[in-house]
Amino acid sequence: MLLARMKPQVQPENGGADPGPEQPVQGRKAAELLVVKERNGVQCLLASRDGDEQPRETWGKKIDFLLSVIGFAVDLANVWRFPYLCYKNGGGAFLIPYTLFLIIAGMPLFYMELALGQYNREGAATVWKICPFFKGVGYAVILIAIYVGFYYNVIIAWSLYYLFSSFTLKLPWTDCGHAWNSPNCTDPKLLNSSVLGNHTKYSKYKFTPAAEFYERGVLHLHESGGIHDIGLPQWQLLLCLMVVVVILFFSLWKGVKTSGKVVWITATLPYLVLFVLLVHGITLPGASNGINAYLHIDFYRLREATVWIDAATQIFFSLGAGFGVLIAFASYNKFDNNCYRKPSAYMQMGGMEAVITGLADDFQVLKRHRKLFTFGVTFGTFLLALFCITKGGIYVLTLLDTFAAGTSILFAVLMEAIGVSWFYGVDRFSNDIQQMMGFKPGLYWRLCWKFVSPAFLLFVVVMSVVNFKPLTYDDYIFPLWANWVGWGIALSSMVLVPAYSIYKFFSTRGSLRERLAYGITPENEHHLVAQRDVRQFQLQHWLAI
Repeated sequence: MLLARMKPQVQPENGGADPGPEQPVQGRKAAELLVVKERNGVQCLLASRDGDEQPRETWGKKIDFLLSVIGFAVDLANVWRFPYLCYKNGGGAFLIPYTLFLIIAGMPLFYMELALGQYNREGAATVWKICPFFKGVGYAVILIAIYVGFYYNVIIAWSLYYLFSSFTLKLPWTDCGHAWNSPNCTDPKLLNSSVLGNHTKYSKYKFTPAAEFYERGVLHLHESGGIHDIGLPQWQLLLCLMVVVVILFFSLWKGVKTSGKVVWITATLPYLVLFVLLVHGITLPGASNGINAYLHIDFYRLREATVWIDAATQIFFSLGAGFGVLIAFASYNKFDNNCYRKPSAYMQMGGMEAVITGLADDFQVLKRHRKLFTFGVTFGTFLLALFCITKGGIYVLTLLDTFAAGTSILFAVLMEAIGVSWFYGVDRFSNDIQQMMGFKPGLYWRLCWKFVSPAFLLFVVVMSVVNFKPLTYDDYIFPLWANWVGWGIALSSMVLVPAYSIYKFFSTRGSLRERLAYGITPENEHHLVAQRDVRQFQLQHWLAI
């Protein structure tokens, strides 16, 4: 039985039309949605934990939400990371595991996070009031989002540097003779074949003007002996990084009310630029040869486990699942928003919003001082990003890109799927979605949530550990200690999941049975533990679909 009740003459804040301007502010604050569920003859009240808490802000307009969706499709994970991995892993062959994983894991978990955030209206950490033992998953994805924010901001800073460098009559990466060029710099017009005489692919040829501008002019990589020799930040990149961080701060300091307006630029301008580049690119001589070389299908690469692991990891970079972003953004939706047809989005600012929302929802003092907290987060990422703009910064960035959100993000999403589908219950989660949107998810979604996606994620996590190969960057082989540092970064987020469960178990009062029950029962049903009516202790709960 589902029953929605409202106080007389007051619209619910979580659904329906917004209160009219004539309605007093106190009336709006008094608005509440009382949802009564009858389970096994017991009525459970789902309401705000704090009656005096300020109503949660929502997107200013639906167009803000729509533009956030558009902005998601052109973030760095798709514009930069996906093409690189596609070329690296067999061209068109990479699309086979990518599409497969998109269907059986990416889209189901994308939908799950949207519904989870919208129903509970909480960030990545506090959303686990549905199963307290799994709150460590929220902290894990927040930490992963912080790590990714370090080097994503650096990549945007590189883009700014290229932009500023292009304000000349002749682009500096089109010819040799500059201060950063080596004596071996070769005019690309002299390279008439995609494969050189020594069987080196053109894309790997390091002496073209474009390659030398990037590695010698921007990164100053030739001045570093390896990750042990990173040096000081490059002042040009430092200034660009400062611009990025300032823009990031002012885009986030007031929440979705400001970020929803920023996407009017960040979501539309990239499409315009990409369209211009597409038209220019396909009209260049030899464009068809380049496209064929890029999408050449090498089916033999599908025998390598790294191809499948890269495809699985890229799914979550592309969709934003597992970083807490979707949960955070969906938590600002109206309660009855149809997130099945109007999904949320992951923006170049999305990762930081996940961190801010996730921690601010958990610690009210941070929410009361959001501007100061936002400044602290952005400034902290700026300081740590300085390691990535040194002469050896590319080695640090490669280390982070490999370990910060590789196996760790797969593990976090695995735990998230298990927590929602098995411990909270896929049938109960489906009822939550029906309460919001008026219909239950289809059998395909429920089967993927409970069986297919967790099995797939478990397999990929195990394979990523078993088939790990020492880290490299082109011909440079990272020392053993750097690989251990990388695994330390990966484990720093993964360990939060069991660590918080252990902490919660021993900090909860009661017998062993009661501690376990409190840890796997939603907070709003803790009174059932005293009645020894724990749903998770019944076989029917684990068999339900």
